[in-house]
Amino acid sequence: MLSPALLQGVEEFNRQEFYACHDTLEALWMDSTEPQKSFYQGILQIAVGCYHLENQNWRGAVILLGEGTRRLNHYQPTYEGIDVEHLVNESLHLLKTLQQTEPEHLPQLLETLNASSSGGVHLPMVEDGILRRLPKIVRIDH
Repeated sequence: MLSPALLQGVEEFNRQEFYACHDTLEALWMDSTEPQKSFYQGILQIAVGCYHLENQNWRGAVILLGEGTRRLNHYQPTYEGIDVEHLVNESLHLLKTLQQTEPEHLPQLLETLNASSSGGVHLPMVEDGILRRLPKIVRIDH
């Protein structure tokens, strides 16, 4: 069962409210001890990576997605009611896409992501070889 604060952070992440997610998870991270501390930090880093992407900060997005996925690797497949394997795989796919995208092409990538997410339909992350949405956190405790 997810704690209320972690549940709030997951919901913020999935609504793409990455700055709010950062604030929520940072409070959890600062008050926790290992092994939870690194777990929260990994999710937090992925959220901040997505926030950087939204602000067209290619370098910040790549660095934080890489650090976050690395940090979450040993929490797979699941941890604290979260499908960590799913989050890591989706985040790595986003990272790979960014690494293959020149920074000056971020506006086009973001346009594709924003157009795909505006319908409210749950799309696959990749369709026809094109990234269609940002990573999502899947809960396994409900």
